[in-house]
Amino acid sequence: MPPKTARPARPLPARETPRPARSRYAAGLVVAILVAGSLGYLFGSPDATETSVAEMRAAEMRRDAQQIVELTAGARTTATDLTKVMAALGEALPPGGALAARTPTDAELGEWQRVMKQAVDRHSVTPSGTTSTNVARAGFRSAVDAMAVAVDGYAYCRKVPTDVRQGCLDVARRQRTVGLMTWSVAATQLDQINVDAGHGHQHVYLTSAPGGGAMTADGVPEGTN
Repeated sequence: MPPKTARPARPLPARETPRPARSRYAAGLVVAILVAGSLGYLFGSPDATETSVAEMRAAEMRRDAQQIVELTAGARTTATDLTKVMAALGEALPPGGALAARTPTDAELGEWQRVMKQAVDRHSVTPSGTTSTNVARAGFRSAVDAMAVAVDGYAYCRKVPTDVRQGCLDVARRQRTVGLMTWSVAATQLDQINVDAGHGHQHVYLTSAPGGGAMTADGVPEGTN
């Protein structure tokens, strides 16, 4: 019998990459793409929208800084006028009652009302600014309105019968106190926004016409941070 010839070995099929390895490779590729995209976003040039927003914010900060300067100057003018009126009104409305009061003349009372009207008109202008500046501005407006009511209330009390006059005067005195307290809160806010804007401390308090519970200036020199 002829010898048997051995058959050639059949080549084995190429081994496939295990599925878990291929999955990990695909996931890693996706992560790499995402990271590359994020880095490009973070370190790339800002687009037109981002540039526009940045310019708007810068303009808002410049406008607010100027408004703070103007508000501070107006508050100082008002404080000079109101200190005299509120000090005199305090003498006319002492806690002890009408017997201890100093009665102003009609001409003096008319001058008080004129000064208060000027203050109300000065603070009636309310341009829109940042929230912090708007709070200070609204505080001063509310304060002068309250003090103007106190002066007008006192003038009215002088015309009512004596049996109800004392109660009327008490209300006017309380209204004066509310106005002074409100002013002190606005002055504290004004001090803070000046510091934040880089102008340093600015103290615009009615120190010579105090009211019960009113806030006062801190001990930091003006102009310092």
